[in-house]
Amino acid sequence: MRTIDLTLKIWRQKNSDSLGDFETYSVKDISTDMSFLEMIDVLNEQLTKEGKDPVAFDHDCREGICGMCGAVVDGVAHGPERETTLCQLHMRKFNSGDTLVIEPFRSIAFPIKKDLLVDRSALDRIIQAGGYVSVNTGGAVDGNAIPIGTETAELAMDAAACIGCGACVASCPNGAAMLFTGAKISQLSLLPQGHPERMERARNMVAQMDKEGFGYCSNERECEAVCPKGISIRNIARMNREYLKSMLFGE
Repeated sequence: MRTIDLTLKIWRQKNSDSLGDFETYSVKDISTDMSFLEMIDVLNEQLTKEGKDPVAFDHDCREGICGMCGAVVDGVAHGPERETTLCQLHMRKFNSGDTLVIEPFRSIAFPIKKDLLVDRSALDRIIQAGGYVSVNTGGAVDGNAIPIGTETAELAMDAAACIGCGACVASCPNGAAMLFTGAKISQLSLLPQGHPERMERARNMVAQMDKEGFGYCSNERECEAVCPKGISIRNIARMNREYLKSMLFGE
């Protein structure tokens, strides 16, 4: 088993009202088989034994599914490996003696709660504004009852792969949430079940996105580059088309 020694420069901030700064720590004999979050666990155990406050960070499934984890490592959201969440990033991507700079996702819409922990509930409110399909209660309709072309189904599934981690926002120079919002609008507007409310959905979700203080897309493609699920910026174009049609033809 290979092990490495690292120097960590981690952003520490007591709460959203206080000023923060980087603090430097050393960790030794880190197994390259560990995930990035397991490495922080080792650091926190070390800090606890020293009577110091452990580093606060968000996590849940640690399987790349929930979208809870997330931090900027050396300037890249989720770290250097493409289409990988922070919890799936392994320490074998780094070399012994490296200095890693770790900071939270930064956006006006993502206030820092503590250290690497940010409040991403703005994304939840965008979904609440219209990221759903209204259906009648009763027995579930058979999955094959509504014919859907393979290409359309795959596009919808690709958009639905978004886990809402917020890396797109953190990496965008404008702090835009358009990749997230575009993916959520696309996954429903592409399928027949989402057509009845598609215009209202586009208007409401874009309006909520604006209300939360997110910026706008300027085609930098930083969001696409760091998305752990490889969501395409074509979903932003689809969202813009849906929104334009809703403003022109919606009730």
